[in-house]
Amino acid sequence: MRVLVTGHDGYIGCVLVPMLQERGHEVVGLDSGLFVGCEFEDLPFECETIRADVRDVSPEHMHGIDAVIHLAGISNDPLGDLNAECTYDINHRASVRVAEVARTAGVQRFLQSSSCSLYGAHGDDLIDEGAEFKPVTPYGESKVLVERDVAPMASDTFSPVFLRNATAYGLSARLRGDLVVNNLTGYAVTKGEVFLKSDGTPWRPLVHIRDISLAFIAAMEAPRAVIHNQAFNVGRTDENFRMSEVAEIVRSIVPDSVVTYAEGAGPDKRCYRVDCRKIENELPGYEPCWTVRKGVEELYAAYKSHGLTVDELESSRYMRIKHVQGLQSEGRLDGDLRWKSGSPETLTEPAVSL
Repeated sequence: MRVLVTGHDGYIGCVLVPMLQERGHEVVGLDSGLFVGCEFEDLPFECETIRADVRDVSPEHMHGIDAVIHLAGISNDPLGDLNAECTYDINHRASVRVAEVARTAGVQRFLQSSSCSLYGAHGDDLIDEGAEFKPVTPYGESKVLVERDVAPMASDTFSPVFLRNATAYGLSARLRGDLVVNNLTGYAVTKGEVFLKSDGTPWRPLVHIRDISLAFIAAMEAPRAVIHNQAFNVGRTDENFRMSEVAEIVRSIVPDSVVTYAEGAGPDKRCYRVDCRKIENELPGYEPCWTVRKGVEELYAAYKSHGLTVDELESSRYMRIKHVQGLQSEGRLDGDLRWKSGSPETLTEPAVSL
């Protein structure tokens, strides 16, 4: 298939694209280049690239495309809170427009990167895809709005599917240090402290980015009847943890590390346990093989090999909100996250116009 991957230069995209290519798919990437320069290691792929903001997607970008995997968006709650209106503009309105353009252009399958953050505050109960949405941040609410507006577009020739990813972790060429497992492991390696910012009681489902990528590939290749206008929780039912449990896993793997808590740490209002049996039982080809323990071992080995320091971990290279704020303070990025010069100055590959 010829696949358009929006946000292909991001944290998940850098893992998903080579996996798609290994299966023989032709990948076209569309990305604004916001995180060019944030590499942990060399990018493991090359593909045809459209250097454009996702808010500017046009029918020309969809020429010859069989499926769209829509990853692009404001990637986490702190960055989403920085400019809530911009978050809705990118994560909600632009996502709906991408789906509309894809449908008009004759693209048959649209895979939306949604999030379990839309469940928000649910407590200790195990919840499936039919659970009430209780988002507590603009990021989570934006994911609810996309599903609300894109689902009615489904037709005999256009099949949307909503992949509600659990909280991601794992190694990527464009590593994120602001994700909980990556972050806790990073502090354990660089400071000897598994540093929790909450009291450790909140529940969170966790999933490795290779298993997320596998879910997208499986949904793209599955028979239409299996995925048509469906939502799937992406993860493993047995990989729900309290944050204190994650900290203990990290402590047990990183030698001489200890679990510490931020002063005055309280509970996180985001708390949910997610049932992933639907995707495990109904989506052919989805066989997740990663666990948090295995992921921490992977990260520990990579961080040690890289020689990661605490200053580097906390730098704008790996902390998304610091990167964006730095570009804005330099006058390169405006308040709506658009390049003032039209493209990143650090662009390393040429843009391709279709």
